[in-house]
Amino acid sequence: MGTFSWPLQISSMDGRQSLDIVATVDTGAAYTTLPANLLRELGIESMGQRRFLLADGSRTELDYGQAWATIGEDSVVTIVVFGRNDGPSLLGAYTLEGLSLAVDPVEQRLVPAQLIMY
Repeated sequence: MGTFSWPLQISSMDGRQSLDIVATVDTGAAYTTLPANLLRELGIESMGQRRFLLADGSRTELDYGQAWATIGEDSVVTIVVFGRNDGPSLLGAYTLEGLSLAVDPVEQRLVPAQLIMY
């Protein structure tokens, strides 16, 4: 599957500050990752650190916090990771699942997910 980008809005927990961004959809990334300086400008605070395995096989610890993510008419509180200031914006699986979205790899778009409840 190739990668593609999708627009979303990230907002502070109090909703006072928000930013429209375009992020690379990355279902291999657990969480949405944004440049740390952008998250701090929005007033999003670190809640701690978590360990991550990077695509190159290296391991690192990065700060994480919470923010509102909005795509279309739907919003959800999600975990965001404070990435490198010059790093990419990645829309991760946790946020996609929270918004009930799935990836259509053929059309390279997000579609409503089929939710399963047992």
